[in-house]
Amino acid sequence: MTLPLNMDRRALMSLAAGSVGALALRAQTAPRDFGPNASPVRYPDPDILTLDPRFKKYAIGNAPIQRVATGFLWAEGPAWNGVGRYLMWSDIPNDRQMRLLDEDGHVSVLRKPAGFSNGNTFDGQGRQISCEHGNRRVVRYEYDGTFTVLAKEFNGKRFNAPNDAVVHPVTGDIWFTDPGYGSLGDYEGQKGPLELKEAVYRIDSKTGTVHMVTDEVFKPNGLCFSPDLKTLYVADTGSSHYPKAPKNILKYQVNSETTLGKASEFTSMAMELDGKKVAGMADGIRCDTDGNVWASAGWVGAGYDGVHVFAPDGVRIGQIRLPEICSNVCFGGPRRNKLYMTASQSVYAVYVEARGAHYT
Repeated sequence: MTLPLNMDRRALMSLAAGSVGALALRAQTAPRDFGPNASPVRYPDPDILTLDPRFKKYAIGNAPIQRVATGFLWAEGPAWNGVGRYLMWSDIPNDRQMRLLDEDGHVSVLRKPAGFSNGNTFDGQGRQISCEHGNRRVVRYEYDGTFTVLAKEFNGKRFNAPNDAVVHPVTGDIWFTDPGYGSLGDYEGQKGPLELKEAVYRIDSKTGTVHMVTDEVFKPNGLCFSPDLKTLYVADTGSSHYPKAPKNILKYQVNSETTLGKASEFTSMAMELDGKKVAGMADGIRCDTDGNVWASAGWVGAGYDGVHVFAPDGVRIGQIRLPEICSNVCFGGPRRNKLYMTASQSVYAVYVEARGAHYT
């Protein structure tokens, strides 16, 4: 094609990144090799798909999806430490937390045992918050290496298995979900009965009191705040055990920074693929500074599994296809413009023209 003489390199890359949208409704014809001896990918990356013109500004034409670590059983809960400049995540069945150093990509064990931790995040003081499946609790790791138990029960009953957490940037309160997956067997925790209705909770940063903010969700999983902190998004994975549960992401109005209004559907995870309607589940979710929701997705197969990006109005505008089921995401790097994706046995990363909201 003939390009306008005044089109600069950045505009060319954006145009190239947007040109793959026509392939969005088709599964990959052949599995992509992400191994150490794989051939370089030709730009633009064919697995970064623009489904709506609004995604063009976020897809970088010469940024490839890279597998930065592998060899895990179920990688989950990525979180970026800005001070240490490292990514950490959970390898749940192996009962360990891993760390990748930004300066050279070195991967090592950060902590073992780790309470079969799932979701992780960092608070405003840089302290790590972890949701432990095995111990049915939420903990904070202190600067001296010790840990503080922040929440382990509600109304005299143990939590089922805390899953994912976010910290409110203003109040410092910790919001977390408790769907109970870690208590369903001994692979990702310790098998035991669910003692509470699956719910979303808030830990008051001043008093340490635990409040249940909603139990309207079948199995609340990933959660995140909108950039203006007026909306809480919650991924519902209840269809894994409740046949009538929808496969969607819910949204709640946040009232006075501490309570929630009624739930409404933000978006459905259903989409057309190869002429058929399919629906997987969203797991971990994060917002960027423009209010888009980046959702890990999976349990369908090639062409669906990876990351789905939704505009603030709930429309799916982009996809990042991965060869494995994606469990969670976070923004990292010094500019918070590198999307890290934990996906089954591996961790992937790609630079995007978006920045994570808050310190997620």
